[in-house]
Amino acid sequence: MVILGIDPGSRVTGYGIISSESNRVRCLEYGGVRALTGGGSTSSFAGRLREIYLRLYELIERHSPQAVAVEEVFHAVNVNSALKLGHARGIVFLAAAQFDVPLFEYSPLEVKKAVTGYGRAEKLQIQMMVRTLLRLKEKPQPHDAADALAVALCHAFKKVPNQHTQ
Repeated sequence: MVILGIDPGSRVTGYGIISSESNRVRCLEYGGVRALTGGGSTSSFAGRLREIYLRLYELIERHSPQAVAVEEVFHAVNVNSALKLGHARGIVFLAAAQFDVPLFEYSPLEVKKAVTGYGRAEKLQIQMMVRTLLRLKEKPQPHDAADALAVALCHAFKKVPNQHTQ
């Protein structure tokens, strides 16, 4: 099963694609869709959302995942941040729906516990466990990509039947 994990953000949206077969997982690709700044259409918020959408569309088209796993929102510093994060999550939902890929949501606590065994793990612990579990040569960067890989791993470890949570 190919799983696309997403850590949505309005500045950086992390993604990680893994393959899970039997009890073996391997990394296919990871990275971050960064918001460009300094003018042009991608420096506007709408342009950043467009960039996230185009990259996710390309990833789903190329890898044909059987599931998209996304991290739930647990808190935001302020209302404006929460709204922007909600827009980014909406783009993730749209991209998955366009390809009719089931979408699953996991809380940060669930993700941390599935990957590290501890629900309050720090970013560095998550990066190191993701590196170990996927046998990567180095810590996945940016940390948003490590978080996205962790979300994908969480889904792989849950053995969830293919059902939409939308």
